[in-house]
Amino acid sequence: MPDDLNKGSGHATAPLESGQTPRAETSEFVELLKSRDRGKLKVYIGSAAGVGKTYRMVQEAHDLRRRGIDVVVGFVETHGRAETASQIGDIEVVPRRQIAYRGVTLEEMDVDAIVARSPEVVIVDELAHTNVPGSRHAKRWQDVEFLRDEGISVVSAVNVQHLESLNGIIAETTGVTVRETIPDWVVTDADQVVNLDISAEDLRQRLTDGKIYAPEKVSAALANFFTEENLTTLRELALREVASNVDRLRESITRGDVRKTPQSVRTVDRLLVALPSQLTLTEELLRKASRIAGRLNLDWYCVYVQTPDERADRIDATVQRKLVDNIQKAQSMGAEVVKLEGTDVAETLTRFAVEHGVTLIVAGQSRRSWWQHVTRGSVVDKLVNNNMDIDVLVVSFDDKRASKLRHQ
Repeated sequence: MPDDLNKGSGHATAPLESGQTPRAETSEFVELLKSRDRGKLKVYIGSAAGVGKTYRMVQEAHDLRRRGIDVVVGFVETHGRAETASQIGDIEVVPRRQIAYRGVTLEEMDVDAIVARSPEVVIVDELAHTNVPGSRHAKRWQDVEFLRDEGISVVSAVNVQHLESLNGIIAETTGVTVRETIPDWVVTDADQVVNLDISAEDLRQRLTDGKIYAPEKVSAALANFFTEENLTTLRELALREVASNVDRLRESITRGDVRKTPQSVRTVDRLLVALPSQLTLTEELLRKASRIAGRLNLDWYCVYVQTPDERADRIDATVQRKLVDNIQKAQSMGAEVVKLEGTDVAETLTRFAVEHGVTLIVAGQSRRSWWQHVTRGSVVDKLVNNNMDIDVLVVSFDDKRASKLRHQ
């Protein structure tokens, strides 16, 4: 969703110490820049378009330059507004790449040109953006990871509804399905996360004043996505996401150049989510596992155990396609996907868990009938009753939602 650069659009809540000023928060980012083994990432996260993320990024670029940092604009979306473009001022802008697609020429951030320019910091707007086919990467967040690998630090921005694991929650609470998402680990891996907070009332007023969308789109936006209820929910989710980032920074063991609390101890080493052969609710299961892994700052596995009855020559083609889709979904969320073969699913999973330092298994609630439990047993029950000192979290599903998905 579009953003603008109008001043006075909200205040920042920094992730390390509440009440920080933007100047103090910039000072912390400057300290992070001193270590350039890999580029640093700072993410401004907001509840919706119009809270002032783009403005704050450009403002930060000016602050960094005054501090002697070599900073350029890689991509800032002005939406054709002269006022927005004027905020950039004399900050160097790396020319965009022109890409021909379906008879038209479109512009994308020129990643290779930025690498060739080799600034210390680059400003990259709209982190969840999908690039035009023919770009170096499919998604802009992948561009950002590439730049970081090249030793270039990035200041970027994203709205909370674009986090992959929140996709289902957003759809249910707002009635809007967000198509462009980023894996949660992209934000989890950031060195600094800053929330730009603005009340629902103020944001709706900014929309009414024409500071977010074109006038002809305002009425529909106010009646649909930008309702007070939706904006309040999104605001709470954004605040919670930044709070979780604070906890991860404070509780993790010292690693690399990130300041962590040495006394803290991880209660879980790795997490495993069991990918079921019954695939109806797998996406919801993966999102919940992703949220847990993110909050605990864990690496996680998505493990599928193929039984003899599920070999490629026996499994239904539709089920096979859905399985591939779910595997790709797990990978996009940051999981390491592992396919195993075995006749006893629970035993195969627990053996893998022991061998790979997994101490928490996440599994979906069994959907088998009473008779199936009697005749075939329950994988979940076997996992719960393991004797390997492995904790098991059984995720429940809403019956109405499950019924709806089965008939889609």
